[in-house]
Amino acid sequence: MRENREPSSCLVVGNYCHDVLMKDGVVLAESLGGAASFISAVLDGVSIPSTLITKVGSDFSYSVTHPPLVSPYSKTTLFHAHFSSQIQRHDRVLKRVHACEPITPSDLPHSRRFQFGLGVGVAGEILPETLEKMLDICDTVFVDVQALIRVFDPADGTVSLVHLRDSGFHHLLRRIGFLKASSEEATYIDVEEAKKECCVVVTNGKDGCTVYHRNVEQQIAPFPAVQVDPTGAGDSFLGGLVVGVAHGLAVPDAALLGNFFGSLTVGQVGLPKFDLRLLQAIAFRNSDDTDIGVAN
Repeated sequence: MRENREPSSCLVVGNYCHDVLMKDGVVLAESLGGAASFISAVLDGVSIPSTLITKVGSDFSYSVTHPPLVSPYSKTTLFHAHFSSQIQRHDRVLKRVHACEPITPSDLPHSRRFQFGLGVGVAGEILPETLEKMLDICDTVFVDVQALIRVFDPADGTVSLVHLRDSGFHHLLRRIGFLKASSEEATYIDVEEAKKECCVVVTNGKDGCTVYHRNVEQQIAPFPAVQVDPTGAGDSFLGGLVVGVAHGLAVPDAALLGNFFGSLTVGQVGLPKFDLRLLQAIAFRNSDDTDIGVAN
């Protein structure tokens, strides 16, 4: 039986959300959020076919290229990102105000296989059984560890993290192709153990990223950027990593491409606008000196 699969096809799983950026209690900006929105912007920008499985409520405020599933029972996931001008507080405090319903295995396509899958939940919407279904229908699965280890304060929704071994997903680690984490999240993984099971990529902000796999550890140089809002930078990084792998780049080169997309994102508020002329000017090549093929 012939598989129904497009070349370099991607399945992206994770909910859209409403993001509100606040500083000292004052709303600075409101935008479309959710890792799926940032990643789809990258994939669409380089013309990689993708199928998005994402849920919202009837209050969803944005027009999007990939329509979501609309839940009649819950509101769109809403996050408030709180920043402070106080010198001692440089990082944001992220709070989940509303959470849309989770994505279940039955929400995923039943009659297709995909070359790549991306598990990119932000608010606990990906269930262990949903990730397991993704692993069944995708050749290679990339997972952002935030989809697995985020937990939310029942009183005010403040986001915190639990160790991967306590998340309910640890048993699936050996089937994951790539696990992406921030430097903060990496302390909840046990990288030394995880790298024996899959390729672990840890993002380090302005210092680039580090690739770990078995006995290999490689630092990947950053692209310079002026940070305006870090929201979505890791998501765009992951999208760029997938683009590189999909075009046959070695993992370190694909991670460098991820750094590039991440650097573009931190310089903007909300969903980034990618200048394709700039992308075409970046000559990322694989060992055969073949261009990755950024589309017009």
